[in-house]
Amino acid sequence: MHEITDVRTMTAGLEVGVTRSAMERGMAKLLSLHREVVDGLPGGGSQEIRVLFATLLPGDVTPHHTHRFPVTVYVTEGVFTLELEGREPVHVRAGEVFVEPPHVSMTGRNLSAEAPARMAIFYVCEPDSPFADPVD
Repeated sequence: MHEITDVRTMTAGLEVGVTRSAMERGMAKLLSLHREVVDGLPGGGSQEIRVLFATLLPGDVTPHHTHRFPVTVYVTEGVFTLELEGREPVHVRAGEVFVEPPHVSMTGRNLSAEAPARMAIFYVCEPDSPFADPVD
């Protein structure tokens, strides 16, 4: 599922220079983890890019919440179970990516009795927006 692409392919069409030392030693490889077209990103004059790291210990549960914008989750350890309103639970395992949709009620869980679930979270939002909005 993951695609390895060299820097020349990933930067095609961009005006990005490659250092002389990189050319002499070979090109760096980029690993494409996930690509997905989404709706709901902020369209104002400024956006804020956020990267977070989260740990859910065995049995941890997040509050029910929504996000205003798509949130990308990359699980680095364990299994993160996401329960989205109106859908079957999604089990995102280490090395997998899931994009949480905006405006959908959800909660996340670590169903393991032994192992933590760790993940990197990436998203773009309007400046100073909250990460999540609670759902009653």
